[in-house]
Amino acid sequence: MSYQISNGDFIILAILVLYLGYFITRKISILERYNIPPAVSGGIICSIVVAYLHTQHQLYIEFDMRIRDLLLLVFFSTIGLSAKFSMLMEGGKALVILAVLAGAFLVVQDVTGILIAKSFGANPAYGLFAGSVSLAGGHGTAIAWGDTAVQAGLVAAKEVGIMFATLGLIVGGLIGGPIAQWLVTRYDLSVNSSMGTEPVVKEKVNNTDPFAIKDRFNAILALAICVEAGDSVNHFLFSAGVTLPGFLTAMLVGIIFTNTSMLFNFKLNKDVVAIASEASLQLFLAMSLMSMQLWTLANALGPMMITLIIQMIVITLFVVFIVFRIMGKDYDAAVIAAGFAGLGMGATPVAIANMSAVTHKFGVSPKAFLIVPLIGAFFIDIMNAVVIKFFAASPLIQGL
Repeated sequence: MSYQISNGDFIILAILVLYLGYFITRKISILERYNIPPAVSGGIICSIVVAYLHTQHQLYIEFDMRIRDLLLLVFFSTIGLSAKFSMLMEGGKALVILAVLAGAFLVVQDVTGILIAKSFGANPAYGLFAGSVSLAGGHGTAIAWGDTAVQAGLVAAKEVGIMFATLGLIVGGLIGGPIAQWLVTRYDLSVNSSMGTEPVVKEKVNNTDPFAIKDRFNAILALAICVEAGDSVNHFLFSAGVTLPGFLTAMLVGIIFTNTSMLFNFKLNKDVVAIASEASLQLFLAMSLMSMQLWTLANALGPMMITLIIQMIVITLFVVFIVFRIMGKDYDAAVIAAGFAGLGMGATPVAIANMSAVTHKFGVSPKAFLIVPLIGAFFIDIMNAVVIKFFAASPLIQGL
């Protein structure tokens, strides 16, 4: 039997899942201590319930994912609206350095996956699906390369990729907070110790002012423009043969909008945008986790868990001893490390959620929130395609 969760019901359920996550985080001290996002804890519990209903009562729950995808566009629009060209110029060098580190890590992740696959006596091509295809690449990359691999004779490559992408999403959301917590404590870091991070001056919203509602409408108008204009730009580029993720174009429109709004005397309240950003992110992440099909992970769960543990150790060592140190060993670097962990094991929204959890506890990091989403939205996908093709064509791999 199948049951369809509509957009309205999905939003209600996602909010309840977030409430559950906040409740669990307050009750289980280790979750709060290590900054585990409530969307992760609540979403995982919901997905376990969904899996139980499916396996024990043959009830298949289908979620309408359109509202989730819209929330992703809204969130990245808020990232764009918060980015000033002055900040982009300031983060230019750091962006280049982090891009190089991301490219290096993709190679490390794939080499690790190939070596693990060989140790289990499996086709080394499966190692790519235990590496950057599924972990750094996510579900979309796993499905795309899985179809190609199946055509080349690699049995169940797509299913394996989806399994790793799903578990990687969970792991990525779990390790970022503890890594940053340890770095901040170990090196006694604070926002003031982070050079190059501008303090955020909050704009007060006067709720007694009858014109205060205009601030809300300005933010809603700006977000609507970013989402719609970003979609139009995406369709235009697609017709011209250029494929970009929709959230990237929405973010780019947001950057253009916020840096040209002064020409039209259009005031955008930072507090209102921040609220929209937090709400859209938490709902998106909750919806993503609660809709996971955990029953597809039953087969070969043992070797997969071993592989994930090894990959988790590898990325932890990489971000602590390489990313954190090269990015400056300051507070920004610690937040970037948390984001990088989510990016390398899960997806860009997981990276943002990790950084959000850390900054809510220790303080803001505009630098991290600027460069990590840019790496995840554009650079890492391009570099990942190059790295995957390199390994697929190498003598190490048979099956792709």
